[in-house]
Amino acid sequence: MAVTQAQVLDALKSVLDPDLGRDIVSLGFVKHVGIDGGKVALRIELTTPACPVKDQLKAQAEAAVRRLPGVVAVAAEMTASVKGSGRLPVAGDLAPNVKNFIAVGAGKGGVGKSTVSVNLAVALQQAGAAVGLLDADVYGPSVPKMLGNERRPEAVDAQHVKPNEAHGLKMMSMGLVLDPDKPVVWRGPIVHTAIKQFLGEVVWGALDYLVIDLPPGTGDVPLSLAQSVPVTGAVVVCTPQDVALLDVRKAVGMFRTLKIPILGLVENMSYYACPHCGARDDIFGHGGAQAWAKKEGIPFLGAIPLHAQVRVGGDAGLPACLDPATPEAVQQAFRSAAAELARQVSIAQLSRPATAPLEITG
Repeated sequence: MAVTQAQVLDALKSVLDPDLGRDIVSLGFVKHVGIDGGKVALRIELTTPACPVKDQLKAQAEAAVRRLPGVVAVAAEMTASVKGSGRLPVAGDLAPNVKNFIAVGAGKGGVGKSTVSVNLAVALQQAGAAVGLLDADVYGPSVPKMLGNERRPEAVDAQHVKPNEAHGLKMMSMGLVLDPDKPVVWRGPIVHTAIKQFLGEVVWGALDYLVIDLPPGTGDVPLSLAQSVPVTGAVVVCTPQDVALLDVRKAVGMFRTLKIPILGLVENMSYYACPHCGARDDIFGHGGAQAWAKKEGIPFLGAIPLHAQVRVGGDAGLPACLDPATPEAVQQAFRSAAAELARQVSIAQLSRPATAPLEITG
């Protein structure tokens, strides 16, 4: 008895996205069903190449179809297309081809916000996404050094420049255009103009994610960002001390005031693992940030361990996720946080129903 396309789709309705609680057919993930005798070929398109449950969904889909009478073989191809806000570009839009603007902030300096921003961007790029990194810390830009590219940007025309490229990322920073030995002493309107120029006069091109490294604290830059582009959400970086949580509350309150959703909290320098004996030392305490995030209903993206090689690689322009000298556990912590971030972005964007047509072939 030959299997039909309707039977295949009906079987796939048993496969649920664990975050959304809906089946992959109604979500529009199933893009192709091909049937050749008893052989079934599927193409399932997820909302991010960094999807942490990709292998799980593939196995469930193949198993569901394999149980149908008449099916002798099933092969599911897993692809990805990052969802954006669905906005239709209009004249005057800044960075119109960026699907998701992700702000990374902190209540205070010294928590490793730029390190987290750089490695989240690298990890998303490693997963297969098109990623840019905007260093919006106009007062203390550090991203060019951390990415090993400090050359001046190349002009496209009288009003536009190309972003620099480093390790597969498109990157722009105030540190690329100003004298590094002179302090930036600017009032709010000048800062606002600079942020709009970074977004509108840099030829970012098509990006799945533009990660934006904000200055520490609750100043002018987040406000300018919120007024300039539709920010998908914010990541807040903190350290484990109870005192640090006082500043995290301020940062979260700022984003909520600006109506920017909180995509998650990252606890940096979470613990120290001795490279000699392997013993773990919770130097700054343990569990406070995760417990507070749970109480506030904020996703906890992950805990990043404290390791000297993260600093060494950053000073040398080689982010931890790319540095072979960085322990695998540290790299995996960044990658897991990036995957969880991508998941939260997808959850936020999938409130809109899928409209892409299903391609059926027999």
